[in-house]
Amino acid sequence: MDWTQRLRLRNLQMLLSLAETGNMSQSAAMLNTTQPGLSKWLKDLEDDIGLPLFERQARGLRPTPYGESLIEHARRIEAQLDTARDDLQAMRDGGSGIVVVGTSGASAADTVPLAALQLMQRMPRASVRLLETTMDRLMTQLARSELDIVVGRSAPELQDAQLRTESLYMEPIHFVARPRHPLLQGGKVAWDDLYRHRWVVWPRGTPIRNALEGALASAGRALPADCVESNSTVLNLTLFNNSDMVGLASHRTARRLEELGALRIVPLRLAGFGSVSMYWRADGESRAAVATMLECLRLAAGVAQVPAATGA
Repeated sequence: MDWTQRLRLRNLQMLLSLAETGNMSQSAAMLNTTQPGLSKWLKDLEDDIGLPLFERQARGLRPTPYGESLIEHARRIEAQLDTARDDLQAMRDGGSGIVVVGTSGASAADTVPLAALQLMQRMPRASVRLLETTMDRLMTQLARSELDIVVGRSAPELQDAQLRTESLYMEPIHFVARPRHPLLQGGKVAWDDLYRHRWVVWPRGTPIRNALEGALASAGRALPADCVESNSTVLNLTLFNNSDMVGLASHRTARRLEELGALRIVPLRLAGFGSVSMYWRADGESRAAVATMLECLRLAAGVAQVPAATGA
């Protein structure tokens, strides 16, 4: 018999617990079982597979590359079961399913909330969950089935081969500051003016940080040494509105925050454009709330003609 046919949901919980704690006795206590029983189960599983899943070290257990691979599969299965439970619960409560959308700062202030409002108009009983963080974290969560859709600055280097992607729009990036910032008191803003103020920048490796570094290179400039790194739009807004710091925002986000009176765009043109895309798993398209959210995102992004979705 194939070893996968002998696995049970509790076995996945045991595997994930060992990965989390790295300690046999601690996991046994958490799972309400005995350490010898858990140890025997792990040994039997490794014998069935024919591969070592954990290295036994003085400090505890550490997953081998084989173990890491199986643990990732277990995380996906657990996340998909959580989604199935929540979907059915939403339907039991009279709803029409659930959709979980992750967004980066590039689309958090405009495209994603507008699409969510459209979805709730079309499917009033749908349950919507929105999460904002950086693209590297979002793409990992999407690959693990913890999210249904990710929207943010295009990041092909982060994309899993099993995901689908579609470009939504291109847009410039802008420097931004508080409404009454000295830079906005009239006159032309030059690069040297910006360097008189401390910058708030997104973390290294994020698409918007890459766009900034590309724009600086085009202008023959370098990133200041005393920047503050932050991946939180709300935190950045607080920094801007309580200081003379300047930062970066995508065009739609900057325009939306200008309309709200929270920020102003600094009148200095930056080279280059950024692309915003949405990513999803093919197995999610069969769920009504997910499919409808994809349509709403296209509308919110202002896509006139919807291109065919492509595999990575």
